Amino acid sequence: MTVRIITWNVNSIRARESRLEALLRRWTPDIVALQETKIDDDRLPRAAVEALGYDLATFGQGPYNGVAILARTELSGVERGFLADPVPSEPRVLSATAGGLRLVNLYAVNGKAVGDPAYLTKLAWFDALSAWLRSTFDPTEPLLVLGDFNVAPEDEDVHDPETWRGKNLASEPERERVRDLLNWGLVDLLRLQADGPGPFTWWDYRAGAFHRGWGLRLDLALATPPVAARCTAVHVDRDERKPSTGEGKPSDHAPLIVDLD
Repeated sequence: MTVRIITWNVNSIRARESRLEALLRRWTPDIVALQETKIDDDRLPRAAVEALGYDLATFGQGPYNGVAILARTELSGVERGFLADPVPSEPRVLSATAGGLRLVNLYAVNGKAVGDPAYLTKLAWFDALSAWLRSTFDPTEPLLVLGDFNVAPEDEDVHDPETWRGKNLASEPERERVRDLLNWGLVDLLRLQADGPGPFTWWDYRAGAFHRGWGLRLDLALATPPVAARCTAVHVDRDERKPSTGEGKPSDHAPLIVDLD
């Protein structure tokens, strides 16, 4: 039996509610990790999600940030935030167990620009996240860390590496933080299945970036070896990034879909 998991930065769940419902019907995923819900927990469209057969855990504080996990099985061990988070007031990390699989759903600090105070916060946030993962989990046990990392890990994850070189989202210090997670024992599931360049998961709304193929791979699914061994397919739902009649404007991110045996 295949277990299907989707991670998607919805860029406001209110703006994307009809698209979310369509996504759930189209792919019938077992687990969905959402980022940038941009809504208080008590205002999230819980009834619509539950009507489609999903349990729901949320960590939001609108109108910024926010994460949620949906699952067809009951969610347990729900934790909001993580130890020593340098920005504890921002809801960015939500952990839960679904069907025996521990999930860490994250929306990383953006960083704005190299040299900006927010960029230094971003690096500190990744350092704290790595320290927490290392002290809390064992890489020999099943764990899936997924979400919007706001980092394109390598040149092959950028449409134009030279244009982006040294800039926020693709700078070497950010990439070193992602490599640190991989060196600890996590596996990049997409790269386990396909070589680059691409596929990308984010395209700026401006300058027709999506239609020109000007994308970055910012949305990742990193797993410990026991989970990676079960991975049979990973792909990006690019159609979800396209305008759709009746479903409203798309998010600037496309869903990343992971299948586990």
